Amino acid sequence: MGRFHRHSDGTVHEHDHQHDDDQHHDDQHHDDQHHDDHEHHLLGDRPLDPEADSGRDVGDHSGYATGDERVMVLENILSENDRIAAENRALFAEHGIRVVNVMSSPGAGKTTLLRSTIPPLAATRRVAVVEGDIATGIDADQLRGLGAQVALVNTGNGFGGECHLDAVMVRAGLDQLDLTDVDTLIIENVGNLVCPAEFDVGQHERAMVYSLTEGEEKPLKYPVMFRAADVVVVNKMDLAPHLDADLDAFRSNLGQVNPDADVVELSAKTGEGLDAWIDWLR
Repeated sequence: MGRFHRHSDGTVHEHDHQHDDDQHHDDQHHDDQHHDDHEHHLLGDRPLDPEADSGRDVGDHSGYATGDERVMVLENILSENDRIAAENRALFAEHGIRVVNVMSSPGAGKTTLLRSTIPPLAATRRVAVVEGDIATGIDADQLRGLGAQVALVNTGNGFGGECHLDAVMVRAGLDQLDLTDVDTLIIENVGNLVCPAEFDVGQHERAMVYSLTEGEEKPLKYPVMFRAADVVVVNKMDLAPHLDADLDAFRSNLGQVNPDADVVELSAKTGEGLDAWIDWLR
């Protein structure tokens, strides 16, 4: 979540994010040109709402002198996002579309996985992808021509360079697709192990791609992400013979955080184990 400042008239601005050292963000995450008249896509300039959903878990902000205000701001942001996510979900229901939100750290192999996934999945399903990145269309370009509609959402273009997709951004991606010709929509979220799990975008399930190279402690260090996942895809299994990876320890740590998550082990590069993932998507 971002920092904010409050003006004398009671309005607030949401600003750049801070995460732990394992999650460095793109230099474009937020530039230095935020002014008092800047319009934010979710919260905007408006007074704090004391009636915001106080039951929402937005984390412990007691270390800040403005802790109570921070909680209220975050509740406002997430409540507005949830409203739009519900609209997205209604749109998906109208068209009979199943939606999977795919999340991971940068470099875990989401795009490579989708490159291997789209051709076999498109043989029986009409597939579309909303590709989220802070900048560039590099990943989206890799997915074109494989049998799926592809929409690109750059968060640096009008959305503050955020490190996640939210419901508004996904709606912008949907406007680029012909939803009457879609059975399965895959949302490739921005690579990040924190923020994407905090924002409902209207999906039916969340898939988390974990790379075998990341370390078995990740579920314990990033519990919000792993707790949110309906399925955890353990990618890069082809590297197992060359790594000192403890997959049993990873599964044990995941079980502490999310014992109900399905686990699929595969290599997006070689295709080993891919059938189990395709079956899960179908």
